[in-house]
Amino acid sequence: MTARATVGESAKSARTRQRILDAAASVLARQGYAGTRLVDIAAIAGVRAPAVYYYFDSRERLVEEVVTAGMVRNLDHVRAAIDALPADTSAMDRICTAVEAHLHVVLRVSDYTIAAVRNTSQLPPDLRERHLAEQQGYTDLWRALFEAAREVGEIHPALDPRAARMLVLGALNWACEWWDPEQGSLGSVVRTARTLVRRGLSGAA
Repeated sequence: MTARATVGESAKSARTRQRILDAAASVLARQGYAGTRLVDIAAIAGVRAPAVYYYFDSRERLVEEVVTAGMVRNLDHVRAAIDALPADTSAMDRICTAVEAHLHVVLRVSDYTIAAVRNTSQLPPDLRERHLAEQQGYTDLWRALFEAAREVGEIHPALDPRAARMLVLGALNWACEWWDPEQGSLGSVVRTARTLVRRGLSGAA
């Protein structure tokens, strides 16, 4: 086999692997961990079910790669939105920007992120533990945003910063369970979330 043929086969294999990952993300996002079957993934990816094991050791390994990719995409998307802000942006505006970016990536951008958000609690204990460890970077990002707002007095002193952060993230993640674009635009959801977060955290009347 020539070097060119080897490179071609390698590229084809990489494309097939990516199709399987994309298909798994789609199935996980819609059917959840318990409802995810290799036969459904294979059908969407255009391969035979046994072929999935050529690229992934197990169903759990495939799922783990999808949810990890979803977490990374979420982190990268939100961090990029924050990094693009002017240096003098207020701490509360940074939080609201993170709220908007999170909703955009969860509701519109990526099946991977939806799969990660929806399935963390359904994963087997060992897989869930590894996923939560990988998720620490995203947790740290939000913790820093809330701590900065607290230090400059933009979060009401009566609030527990950790509880407030967890409640906000819980509400944002739950949006993928109920949002229907036919019953309200994404822009409307984002504006509502930003207003609730801003007023709720600051204690504004």
